[in-house]
Parts: sequence; C-alpha cells; structure tokens
Amino acid sequence: MEYRDGRRQALRLILAGMLLSGSHATLTAAEEKPVMHAPTVKPFGTMPDGRDAHLYVLETPGGWRATVTDYGAILTSMTVPLGKGGPVDVVLGFDSLEGYLAGHPYFGASCGRCSNRIAGGRFNLGGKQFQLATNNGEHHLHGGDVGFDKKLWKAEPKLTDAGPAVTFRLVSPDGDEGYPGELAVETTYTLTPAGELVIDMQATSDAATVCNMVHHSYWNMAGQASGSIQGQQLTVNADRYLPVDEGSIPTGELAAVEGTAFDFRPERKPAATLAAAIDALPASADGANPGGVDHNLCIRGWQPDGTMRAIAVLRDPESGRTLEIESNQPGVQVYTGNYLDGSLTGKAGAVYEKHAGLCLETQCFPDAIHHVGEKGWPAVILEPGQTYHHRMVHRFGSGND
Repeated sequence: MEYRDGRRQALRLILAGMLLSGSHATLTAAEEKPVMHAPTVKPFGTMPDGRDAHLYVLETPGGWRATVTDYGAILTSMTVPLGKGGPVDVVLGFDSLEGYLAGHPYFGASCGRCSNRIAGGRFNLGGKQFQLATNNGEHHLHGGDVGFDKKLWKAEPKLTDAGPAVTFRLVSPDGDEGYPGELAVETTYTLTPAGELVIDMQATSDAATVCNMVHHSYWNMAGQASGSIQGQQLTVNADRYLPVDEGSIPTGELAAVEGTAFDFRPERKPAATLAAAIDALPASADGANPGGVDHNLCIRGWQPDGTMRAIAVLRDPESGRTLEIESNQPGVQVYTGNYLDGSLTGKAGAVYEKHAGLCLETQCFPDAIHHVGEKGWPAVILEPGQTYHHRMVHRFGSGND
C-alpha cells in the first residue's frame, strides 16, 4: 500500500548495504530500531495575559517532522519527505503565535467541547435546557466563542515506544461556554518512525454533557503554499452523507452519495477530483453560500466498538503524495476551504486563497444532540464514568513502489 512507501524504501537501503558489505548476518534489535529523541521545545510567543506559548518539535529519522503548540493544541506544520519535489509541509498555518491570535478558521486546531454545529446553540439534557454561544449565525460552532482552540493547554512532551509525543491537557469547568459538567480533556500527538501522525483525544466528565472533539487541519498534499486543492483526488469510505439546510444544519436525512457531488467512494474509477465536487456545488448568487463541500459523510460499516476503520485517502497526482486517514469515529466532515478568501497570509508568506486546503474532520455527526435515539445517528452524550476516545492515524505515501 502507498503509505508503506517509507518503510519499503528504508528496507531497500538496509538490504542494499548488507549486499554491498557481503554480510548475511541477521540485523540486531539495536540496528533495526531507529534512534529517536524526545520533542524539543521552543518559544512561540506571548499570550495577551502574559503567559508564554511554546512550540514542540517532533522528529523521526527519514525527514519526518511535526510541530505543535500548546495554544489550541494546534498542529502548526507536518513535513513529509516523500513525493516529487522533496520534503514539503502539507498543512496550512502560521509562523508565529500572532497569526493564530489574530483570528483564523481553526487551522490545525483541537476543537471542542462539541465541534461542528449545534442548531440554535441550545439543547435539552436530563430535563434541562442549555444555551450555548451562537458564534456561527444563530448556531453554535466548534465549542463557542472561546473553545478549546483558543485555550492555552498544559503540555507534557515525552519519548514513547511509538515515537516522540506531546500530551496536552486542560479542564473545561462546569458552565464553560454554556456546557454542563466539568470536562477533563487530553489531546496527544505522536510521530512514529514510519511517519505516521497519530492523534488521540480523550475526555471524562463529572456530569452528563455533550462531547465531540475534532482535529481541524487544512491539508494540501502539494504543499501548504501550492495553491488550490481542486486538482487533488479524494476517496472516502462512505455510502451516505448528511444533507444540510441554509445554515449548514443537517436535515436529519441520511442520503445516498450515489449520483451526487458527495460520491467519493473508493470503487469509483477514475477517482473523484475535488474540482468536480466543488464545481457541482456553486456559490449562491448573493454570496451568502460560498459553494463547495462542507458536509458530513457517514463511514460505512461503523459500529460503536472503538474499531479503527479506513476513512479517506487524499492524493496529489502531480507529486504522487498521499494522505490516508483511519479513525474510530462514525463520520468525517469534508470541507473544501470554501471561506478562505486570500485575506490570510500564512507560513513563508503563502497567501491562502479559496480552496487552498481540505479539512477531513473525523467526528460524531453534526447536531447529533437533536437526533438522540434516531436510527443511524450515533450517540454524542458523555455520561459520568464513561471515557470519550477519538483516535486518528494519518499515514503519508508517495504513490511510488
């Protein structure tokens, strides 16, 4: 498979070295295991209240490199050494804290307590009604005005058996952004020697609450400064999607993707391009709807048992570079960067125009709190004694064997 390219290349180099040396000796465990180091820590800027933010650098042999910050538990860069054109950073973002503080569309962020949209910013739970911030028109989005993406988390950098990692922690108090219950949260980033970026999110609450955290990177497999993702190909293991109303709230229907712009099924030949989907969903005449994809796709075969399933593959035909995502979540929000408009200047002076990146947000379904108990809708309520666990594995390949 494509994501194993890095492993295959490394094995070929090892075998070539053994043949040149004339040695047929078995590799020792020490020789097989790459040398890894704990993350390094750098200053990243100062918060308005005087607290310092930090950048954590995770590196593994072969040129793999990820940087994350304790502000928003944000992934600020992911360098992939594979593919035509050499090492390239494949996530949109900023060079310093100031860019994130100035306001941005959740670049690389850990969003919560409940990500995506809640209709009207309100819900009933345990016989009580709760009113949340309405920060997306009349609706609640990605945790509210000051969601997890705008918090300074506590960080624990470490070297694990799987590779360098950073665990970010925070406590969201009862009533935070209107939510019930005190929620203790962790987000851990791990970079493996194979170049896998693993993200684990966990949470527990002392009262029934709503919890749906997402990772919100904007991916561009040609590189973060390369321009539009329209020429890239996407496959998603989903037979159904959630149609939405004018406010991007699901109507409640689980509709078939066949014959629609949302048909990214892997069995389609040739693979669907993002341009085709974007062109099929044009902007409205008044500009209120920017067009493009911003919908939840329902993962085929999902069950609430924590099993990891193949979610999506994003491929840049020009470089051959690919991203494959696995997760234990029932849905994925496919968002084609429709609201990017060239007003943001990112890393190395890159200007992010419309469709400069693609979000693949594995998640529970949007507005699921208003569909509790309905057929096909997963649960989004977290009870005391339960642990919310959201796991994502990002694998990168070059498309060359």
